[in-house]
Amino acid sequence: MAQAGDSTRKVAVLGAGAWGTALARVLATKGDSVLLWSRREDLAAQINASGRNERYLPSAQLPYSLKATHDLAEALSGATMVVFVCPSHATREVASLAAPLVPEGVPVVSATKGIENQSLMFVDEILEAELPAHCKPRLAFLSGPSFAKELAAELPTGVVIGARDPGVREAVMRRFHAPYMRTYGSDDVAGVECGGALKNVIAIGAGAADGLGFGDNTRAMLITRGLAEIARLATARGGKAVTLAGLSGMGDLVLTCCGALSRNRTVGLELGKGRKLPEILAGLGHVAEGVKTTKSAYDLSVKLGVDMPITREIHAVLYQEKPVVQAVRDLMSRELSDELT
Repeated sequence: MAQAGDSTRKVAVLGAGAWGTALARVLATKGDSVLLWSRREDLAAQINASGRNERYLPSAQLPYSLKATHDLAEALSGATMVVFVCPSHATREVASLAAPLVPEGVPVVSATKGIENQSLMFVDEILEAELPAHCKPRLAFLSGPSFAKELAAELPTGVVIGARDPGVREAVMRRFHAPYMRTYGSDDVAGVECGGALKNVIAIGAGAADGLGFGDNTRAMLITRGLAEIARLATARGGKAVTLAGLSGMGDLVLTCCGALSRNRTVGLELGKGRKLPEILAGLGHVAEGVKTTKSAYDLSVKLGVDMPITREIHAVLYQEKPVVQAVRDLMSRELSDELT
């Protein structure tokens, strides 16, 4: 139930995909007045007419206090919190459009996971570059193992809120906490962001292994060694390896590599079965962040001199048409090494 005064709080959620809709629903069920911004005017109209996002999250009935709009200024006017949930490749454009409209003194939360292809910047870096100075101390980043469909069904879910400012961190944790959504805090923005982005890359590899008919041994190896790669890149960016043992690292990685609802795992699964990437993406219907993130992660690993062999092979499969079976052989025949080096 909402506490006294909560019903007057307005939240702008920018991005009307499945994840944005699910997060908007959480806030609305707590009593916030939520405006869900959609780039598509027809989608906003459909949500308002039916009380459901028939395109991206048809299973979820939306509260009356959640409305959609195509007008960015309307969404942001008077907002007491702003939540960015657009795809990573659209984050810079949306942040630039929103920059003059974001109210001062409000938390700005990102729930987007990815790395921009051209700049190799994570979402936290993009928002810091595009948003006005008053927003930067109030940035927070939501990550963790959370399928939109399950969250919208109010199945118990845990997420982590990364923010450098402890006051902002606690405020955002309380805004999102619900009986079915437990929030944890972290001051390691670099680690949280790295785990959230790169788990999508490893999930493509895990799906490909499943598509080839490999077993649980293979998946466990990919998850564990994939986590090692993510931790290496995170520490190279100034993050903490221990963060990757938490919800934004191991938690999200296990979910995305094993869950049937994972779009990135689905891409890998179909690749392992022999289908071509353009055909897979055309039939997916949703964004699979890992495809674009693989290119960014590979390029960033080269730039920073970080050894990421699984990422390298997934990049070769996606962008150089390397056969999946050959990528597996090359991974398994690498020079032997100590596990923790």
